[in-house]
Order: sequence, then C-alpha cells, then structure tokens
Amino acid sequence: MSSVMKTLLLNPPSFENFDGGASSRWPATREIASFWYPVWLTYPAGMLPGSRLLDAAPHGISVEETIEIARDYEFVVLFTSTVGFASDVKLARAMKQARPGLKITFVGPHVQVLPAQSLLSGSDIDFVVRGEFDHAVVEYAQGKPLAEIANVSYRDETGRIVHNPSRPLLQTEDLDQLPLASTIYKRDLAVEKYNVPFLLHPFVSFYTARGCPAQCTFCLWPQTLSGHAWRTRSAESVAEEFAMVPKLFPQVKEVFFDDDTFNIRKDRVIALSKLLGRVGLRWSCTSRVHGDYESLKAMADGGCRLLIVGFESSDPKILKNIKKGATPQQALTFAQNCKELGIVIHGDFIVGLPGETPQSIERTIEFAKQLDCETIQVSMAHAYPGTELYNWARDRGFLASEAAADSAGHQLPHLEYPGLGREEMMAAVNRFYDEYYFRPRVVWRILRKALWDSHERKRLYNEAVSFMRLRSERLRWARKMVDSGPPRSTLITVPEIKSAAPVRVESESQSA
Repeated sequence: MSSVMKTLLLNPPSFENFDGGASSRWPATREIASFWYPVWLTYPAGMLPGSRLLDAAPHGISVEETIEIARDYEFVVLFTSTVGFASDVKLARAMKQARPGLKITFVGPHVQVLPAQSLLSGSDIDFVVRGEFDHAVVEYAQGKPLAEIANVSYRDETGRIVHNPSRPLLQTEDLDQLPLASTIYKRDLAVEKYNVPFLLHPFVSFYTARGCPAQCTFCLWPQTLSGHAWRTRSAESVAEEFAMVPKLFPQVKEVFFDDDTFNIRKDRVIALSKLLGRVGLRWSCTSRVHGDYESLKAMADGGCRLLIVGFESSDPKILKNIKKGATPQQALTFAQNCKELGIVIHGDFIVGLPGETPQSIERTIEFAKQLDCETIQVSMAHAYPGTELYNWARDRGFLASEAAADSAGHQLPHLEYPGLGREEMMAAVNRFYDEYYFRPRVVWRILRKALWDSHERKRLYNEAVSFMRLRSERLRWARKMVDSGPPRSTLITVPEIKSAAPVRVESESQSA
C-alpha cells in the first residue's frame, strides 16, 4: 500500500444537455439547464493525492475528451444515474479500449439499488460501491483487495458476483474529518460553470449534514445513497467552510446548503445561523414546512435568502399517500412567515403522485398561486428504482412504461392511473406553469429583476428561451402519446428489485 493509484473522479458527459447526476436528486434534464456541484465526489478526491475531479457536463467536456483525459489515470470512479446508466456503460467500455488495464468503479443510487444487475451489464465495470463510497474507493486506490473492502460488489475469479458486508454510515465525528468540498472546487472546477435558475450566480454548494428522516415515498436519495439516518457536521466545521468560500471565490454571491433537508432540528438551525451571520455572505438551503417563525427569523437574521421547499400537492390525501408528513395549512403558514421575514421560496410541485386526479391537479395549481412562491418547478411523478413509489407502482400495474426519459434525458410520464392518463399529466405540467407564471404580478416580478440587473437580464432571457423550447417539446410528446403511446427510451432498463412495504392509497376516485 506504498503507492496510490492515480484516480479520476468522474461525473460523466452522458449525452448532450443532460444535467442530472452527481448532486442532483432528480436525475433528468430540467426545463432550464441546471448544473449542481458533484459534492459526493469531492471527498475521495480530497483524500487521494494526484487525483482529479472531472465534472464533464457543465464544463463542456465531450465524451471524446473524457476518454482522452482518462488515458492518464489508473482508476476511474464514475458517478452514474438511472437515466444515464446505459450511456455510462458505453463510456466505460471506450475508456478501457483507450487504456487497457484501467480500473473502473460505478457509484451512486442506481448501482446501490441494482448492484448485481449493474455488474451484469458488462465486464467493463470492475466493481460497484453500495451506499456511501467515500472510504471504499480510497481504500481500493491505496491497494486494499476488493474482498476486504466493505460496501463493494464485484465478480470473483470464477465470475460469481460477491456482495461484501456493508459498512456503518459515517457519523458526525467522521463527517468533520472529511475534506472540505470547497477546496476541491478551487482545485478542479470553475464555479462560474454552475447555474441554477433560482440561485444567485455564481454560487457554491456543499453539505452540512447527510440523510433525511422524512419518509417521502418518491424521494430517491434518502432511500438510497444518503439514507434516513440524519448525521450532521458540527456547526464549527460548517462555519469554517462557509467563511472560507469568499476567500477562495471572491466572485461568489451565495452559498447553497445542499442537504436533503437543512432545518430538521431547531436548536442547530439557530446556532448555525448565528455563526453564518458573522461572515456577511448570503446563503440558501432546502427546507420542509415544519420550521417555525423563531427558527426562520434566526435564518433570515443569519443571511438566509431563499428556501427550496417541496410542497408537492395541495391534496391532503395525496400528501398522506406519499408519507409527506405535512399538511396544506402548514405550508400556507410557513410561506406567510417567510414572506414576513423576507425569505423567498422556490416551490417544488409534482403532478401524478398516487391518488392524483384531474380535480386534484387543478386544486394544486390554485394552491400554488395562493402560496405565491418566487419561482416554482413542476415535475411529473417519477418512480426511480430503489424508491417505495417504484415498488408500489410496479406491483399495482401503474408503471405504464419503464422509460422515464427520452434520449436527451427529458422526463417522460411513466406512471398512469385509471382516469388519469400520461398525456393528461404532461399537458397539466404545461398548464401549471402557464397559469402560474403568466400572472401580472409574477411577470412584473421577473421584469423588475431584468430591468435593474444586466447579469440577471441575460440569464433570464436564456432561461426563457430554454423553457419555451421544452414547453413545445412537451406538447409534441403529449400529442404523440395520444396516437401511439410514449416514445421509448433506450436509456433505462430496470430489472426486478425487492418490493418495499405496500402503501395504502386514498383518492376521490380510486383506492389501490
């Protein structure tokens, strides 16, 4: 173990305009291109001398360029996704052809849920790491035999697939010992390449914790990679990295805390907000609607600008079906408190969750208008392998198609219910956006930004063009579905996986 393998930590260029992957909980291309930081890959990158973190998509690095770069390395750690898996397998094959003897491991939720099936997809994947992979890939690069590395699945010399025992999740004291993600950004990435429409540009993001105790049936990461066990970095560790950001990146306007959920424990939120407020840099984070006025005020006083909040639906039965653990009234109270404190909200909504009806969609559109978030994202319900929603839909025959995305990574509706077809859901997404954004107060809100900030004006124009292009494509897909069913994708083939506990579903029109 005297030498360390020269390692490339890779977020791959799956296909043109695909922005899902390493740090995204919704691995499919969005209406407007959004590039999130590959935070998970920074930790082993910081522990391996001579390594490089290559985030291909936002940096415009092509498949051919990636293959050429990989020639200089002995070991590649590739973060894959369900949508991009088949493309990533082809990339692994090409990298090995260019450099025989190259070792490649795949990491991420997809291979965690389907380790054997992933390995059976081709011999170009030497092994996969289930769950947290920080130390597993470092141990391999340091020369430890695969048979001795926890969380690894691999083929032995006879071709038999072996699943090594799992390792305990990293705890608070372990998280504090990991490298700081921001130092790896400075070493390997260009922060200007990362753009999320509702965040200030440029921004930097990192985690203050791992895991989420919420039980939402559709949410991919807590059910796979990060887990439900909530583990935190110390407030001092977070404050140290936060204070480092403006020194490393004077141009950065905001830090985004990319936790599954930031405001889980009130005392930590208040203590951390006080420390962050001393730096004088704005920040944003994820949030559930359970935060009370006192904790929100502490966040606002500490520099919090924006919260990403998953409202999902206004229908109490749907919220119960997906185990959201929240009510519409909580959402309204939370939104009102944020407005009073000057914190803006990016609201997430989902069309097509269990129990959805045409009527519930209309009520949610009106509910969104009542919340009046600064910006919104409307997604079609996607049942990714490893989630309770996937098992529930498959077992009840509601998984109408395994194709969750087309050849460009755009979402396709692959759930269908009695009385609510896929084409209706796709049309509802367009209608949701139209009714929400084409209101005078919202139009003025957007124009006001553009009038006073030339940087925002250029960005808003590009986002509007991208949004309208995808809107037109959704209309085309919807019309095509009416005639011949949804276009099939060659990107996703989902083998059988074990079923989770059944979910009881309630709706006005059905019970499944």
